[in-house]
Amino acid sequence: MKDLNDVQQKAVAHTDGATMVIAGAGSGKTRVLTYKVAYLIEKGVDPFNILALTFTNKAAREMKERITQLVGPDARNVWMGTFHSVFARILRIEGHRLGYPSNFTIYDTDDTKRIIKTILKENNLDDKEYTPNFVLNRISGAKINLISPEEYNNNFEIMNADKMANKPLIGKIYSVYNARLRKAHAMDFDDLLFYTNILFRDFEDALYKYQQKFKYILVDEYQDTNHSQYLIIKRLASNNENICVVGDDAQSIYAFRGANIQNILNFQKDYPDHKVYKLEQNYRSTKTIVNAANSIIANNKDQIQKEVWTSNDEGNKIKLLRATTDNEEGILVANAIFESKMNNQLGNGSFAILYRTNAQSRSIEEALRRQNIPYRIFGGLSFYKRKEIKDVLAYFRLVINNNDEDALLRTINYPARGIGATSIQRLQIAASEQGSNIWGVISKPAKFPTSINAGTRSKIDQFATMIKSFTAQIDKRNAYELGKEIASSSGILKELYNDKTPEGVSRYENIEELLNAIKEFTETELTEEQIEEREGNITRGLDEFMQDVALITDADTKDKEGNDYVSLMTIHAAKGLEFPYVFVVGLEENLFPSIQSLNSRADLEEERRLFYVALTRAEQQLYLSYAENRYKWGNLSICEPSRFIEEVDDTYIDRPQRVTIFKSKLDQGEVIKSKPQFDQNPGITFTKKNLKKISSTPSTAANSVDPELFEKLQNGMEVEHAKFGKGKVINLEGEGPNKKATVFFHSVGQKQLLLKFAKLKIV
Repeated sequence: MKDLNDVQQKAVAHTDGATMVIAGAGSGKTRVLTYKVAYLIEKGVDPFNILALTFTNKAAREMKERITQLVGPDARNVWMGTFHSVFARILRIEGHRLGYPSNFTIYDTDDTKRIIKTILKENNLDDKEYTPNFVLNRISGAKINLISPEEYNNNFEIMNADKMANKPLIGKIYSVYNARLRKAHAMDFDDLLFYTNILFRDFEDALYKYQQKFKYILVDEYQDTNHSQYLIIKRLASNNENICVVGDDAQSIYAFRGANIQNILNFQKDYPDHKVYKLEQNYRSTKTIVNAANSIIANNKDQIQKEVWTSNDEGNKIKLLRATTDNEEGILVANAIFESKMNNQLGNGSFAILYRTNAQSRSIEEALRRQNIPYRIFGGLSFYKRKEIKDVLAYFRLVINNNDEDALLRTINYPARGIGATSIQRLQIAASEQGSNIWGVISKPAKFPTSINAGTRSKIDQFATMIKSFTAQIDKRNAYELGKEIASSSGILKELYNDKTPEGVSRYENIEELLNAIKEFTETELTEEQIEEREGNITRGLDEFMQDVALITDADTKDKEGNDYVSLMTIHAAKGLEFPYVFVVGLEENLFPSIQSLNSRADLEEERRLFYVALTRAEQQLYLSYAENRYKWGNLSICEPSRFIEEVDDTYIDRPQRVTIFKSKLDQGEVIKSKPQFDQNPGITFTKKNLKKISSTPSTAANSVDPELFEKLQNGMEVEHAKFGKGKVINLEGEGPNKKATVFFHSVGQKQLLLKFAKLKIV
């Protein structure tokens, strides 16, 4: 307890009954959860009777390691993990009640999208009208709300909504999709929660078993739970009501995934005898950042009141960067990073750039590359989604579950073994006619369609025999031994080894890294309960490895590489992270807040919570930036600064000293109404007569341009730039204020400059 403050100590020591810990940003909520589990074990609670649910495997792993340091190896026996991993484990044990074998396959998002695309193609549906993402989101939304395909198709409101959206066949696609998963003995991510709910709803003895088992339940990030997760937790906790939830309503930002902020707001109604503890001391950020974030979130109506504070230093004011275009915004950010690195002797890992959408990274990336600043984008193609990795994993899936038709179709002719598309199509037809699946056909040569020639039949038979031989070894060999054998005998390793292109070498190295991961997995010790479940068998098999892989999230792989790079990511991806220097870019109306969020107060409040999360990632220095013009679909559009910038208390932010004039009409003598932004003298109106005076103030971007430069400058002229030094003009293009010059500078090489901002001098 000596490591905790007073409120943290009280939250940890309160073990019986319902407890809600409202944890402000940077207030040590993970520490409270970790110490609470350790405290329970120290007080004599059997680790097997503790269930701790998180949202990433990484968080669960780090918590378990810390608990082990505090109370010893017994901590390994706590049921701790993500919702999906814990309930997948339960379904492996209890799934037979629902008609599923224990070796069911877990499909990730890529797998499910591929199946949906196949269904669309089979039904001659346009995938531009029925986009796989839309269909998948619709099905996911139904499963989160525990709506089966039958209930979906019999619900007039749902079907009418699809009809109004001009997508009346979603219900049919849902039915076919679910039937296909059933036939393949597979579940998608949403099924892991859907079927757990069905299990606890329809089998009282199963529910009672786990109610008795999990005497203490702890839930992290409770504000991010969806309806399906909420119901599981409520059912499990209804017997003992020893439930502790930790979260922050001000950081609820996942409504688009189905998260329901009402779960945390209504906790007191679910558990009238609950106890609330508020962690309000922020250990992460400066006073300036904490107070600025408070001033933002105060604008939300739906919230649990708290006042986050810190004893940290006052810190610098938030810096607001105003750019003319999105490309200039990237340059301003890159320059600020370069200067901060030089002035404060910082590494690249001290910086993060956060944006509302992934598309915003382009201009930032270009500017960072020009400054030779290394960066890494999170949310890109992760290791386990690369093609060569997915190919090997498809073999593993088929070996574990021969009925996994998606895996079979991916592997039957890779590497190429002379089984063409026509033969595969004939196998599919035969399977349909026989009321079976493709494996049911190829595993018994007598069922082969006669339309396939003898040579191809032999190749198909060899493939089926190879898969059968691998399957026979699942219980005899550990994951690494069998995984290596499959990668080698299937021909994939040879195929990639023979490809000596840089891409081929990289793919081969990725397979090597996959095998390294399997080796590391096989050497991880099992808990006592896992050994008991496996009847004393301590060999970690390929089926267990595949379950772990299927449940890996992007957040779990963030720290796999070195850290000397600037981190670029969406704000959603930054949740739970922290950086000394943070740039929040693209703060413009209709971008942040998003135009889709302006339809209701609830949506706008979620956007404001997202902005709050962005601000509170910063430890020492925070930058906000926006562009007055941004390219959209090839056209340069005028942008209005985000309302969120205006909501930051003036005490905590340095605003640029310039009036931005809106809706200006330059007709002679006409009064121009202005809405001054970020200026110390609001409420001023201007006429055409004094516009010239305004535009010549030192803060105006084009103020130092020599008016004659536009006319005098010619190709071949020697010029001088304040930063790049002397150079030679090699090309001119454009007219008037949009005129650009391409200049070759002796110090930095070729640069293209907009003349009205370049401040060039003719030498």
